[in-house]
Amino acid sequence: MALIGLLLVCFLTMFYSAYGYGGGWVDAHATFYGGGDASGTMGGACGYGNLYSQGYGTNTAALSTALFNNGLSCGSCFEIRCVNDRRWCLPGSIVVTATNFCPPNNALPNNAGGWCNPPLHHFDLAQPVFLRIAQYKAGIVPVSYRRVPCRRRGGIRFTINGHSYFNLVLITNVGGAGDVHAVAIKGSRTGWMPMSRNWGQNWQSNNYLNGQSLSFKVTTSDGRTVVSYNAAPAGWSFGQTYTGAQFR
Repeated sequence: MALIGLLLVCFLTMFYSAYGYGGGWVDAHATFYGGGDASGTMGGACGYGNLYSQGYGTNTAALSTALFNNGLSCGSCFEIRCVNDRRWCLPGSIVVTATNFCPPNNALPNNAGGWCNPPLHHFDLAQPVFLRIAQYKAGIVPVSYRRVPCRRRGGIRFTINGHSYFNLVLITNVGGAGDVHAVAIKGSRTGWMPMSRNWGQNWQSNNYLNGQSLSFKVTTSDGRTVVSYNAAPAGWSFGQTYTGAQFR
């Protein structure tokens, strides 16, 4: 048993290190987009829509291909600080949520406009949060980053869209690791059924669940799972958002 415990501790240490929790800082670069009010950051490849109403505000970032992980990184949180540029860097650090994708521009070289080209680690920050670590005129700055736990108010939110045989659930406001990697759904008259990721953090089920209360099982990249029993009542309707449990 002692050996099993030791192996488990070693595994978790390597796992959390791989995801940046408590690990060292990684070099990258950052730019900004979206305008002074960050209105241009709304929507995006994660499917969150209005980032203000979803609670993410302007502390958001679009990730380069190397970081975006085909959308599985949506919802993850990063602490970022500007480094090695006394002319443009400001002191302190910021914490942002991944809410969008910064696409590559293969027509431009990696060091002259192709900032989000693979294999570069790059953050295209909402303009207001960029200005907390660097000056506007800088345009692009060297940064260091690390993964950090996401701190959210209230429970995980489930917005149900689609129709009777196509339930598309947008999952937002996820604490802890923040990035959802697996979801299961359960009606009050069914067992647990896995959902498939459609795009961003929209997860789908093709089962008929009308008239049943809905429970959700959400697993994040660190392997932790939280279950929200009866998050949506039997009278749920499409286009509505329901709140469940939260990672602690």
